[in-house]
Amino acid sequence: LSPRPAMIVVDPRALTQPVGVVRLMATVFTCVSFSLVASAGHVVSSPYWAWCMFTWCFCFFFTLLILVLEFTSVHAKLPFAWDDFTTAFALLASLMCLSVSIMYPVFFTCQACPRQIGASVVSWVCFGFYAAEAVLTRLRPSGQNSGFLSSLPGIMKMLEAFLACLIFTSLENSQYVGSPGLQWCVAVYCLCFIFAILVIILSAGRLASFFPFPFEKLVIVYNILAAVMYLTATVIWPLYSLRGNKRPSNCGHLCAWDKLVVVTFMTILNVIVYTLDTAYSILLVFCVRS
Repeated sequence: LSPRPAMIVVDPRALTQPVGVVRLMATVFTCVSFSLVASAGHVVSSPYWAWCMFTWCFCFFFTLLILVLEFTSVHAKLPFAWDDFTTAFALLASLMCLSVSIMYPVFFTCQACPRQIGASVVSWVCFGFYAAEAVLTRLRPSGQNSGFLSSLPGIMKMLEAFLACLIFTSLENSQYVGSPGLQWCVAVYCLCFIFAILVIILSAGRLASFFPFPFEKLVIVYNILAAVMYLTATVIWPLYSLRGNKRPSNCGHLCAWDKLVVVTFMTILNVIVYTLDTAYSILLVFCVRS
């Protein structure tokens, strides 16, 4: 007898339990956000506008995908820790929605812009729903959030990559062309971002066991190097980009000078995160596990 094809089992609880209801609301409100902004018109050559639209579309797509996979029970057949993935996504979506909820009204909202004001308000509602989802998923019984992404090192790695994305959003060619010091800073941002993503993929995909040496100690070495490199960027970027460069009097909402300040601030935040990540990794590997 030929084997029966796998049947899709519908699970209504995916939509009726508290986490499912929160995800449904987040799906609706992210759709409303990018619809309002799209109807207000495209802002030419604005990376911040593109980041806002990407965030709402990204969150909408993956939240809807999670709902469909859980409703059809397909998630149980996936080759990775589903609860770990959904917890990490809720945390990442919260960070992304928080960033655009601050960014969009600051750069694109005015008193005579009803659609932009509406999108800003709805974006804050989206952040509230994703924050609620993050809390609900973190309150699962012990053992269901045992993967890398929902652990503290995994959260810090995602935060490092997220802050790097905000830095990339604010970077422009004209800021660092012809300046070796600023080019070094850009190299730091790119290299650390790439290696952070690699660590996330290898750890979440459980591929670290294939390494012929302890992967945790390799990550500690990387964290130390990344923290030192970011520390140099924390000094060099404002020194080369802001010294003797005051904010122009005619600087508007999308002023290039403001982007220099954003990069400086995000660099400082990331060096703090990398330092905490390094300290916690050393504590975890050499003190707790020993």
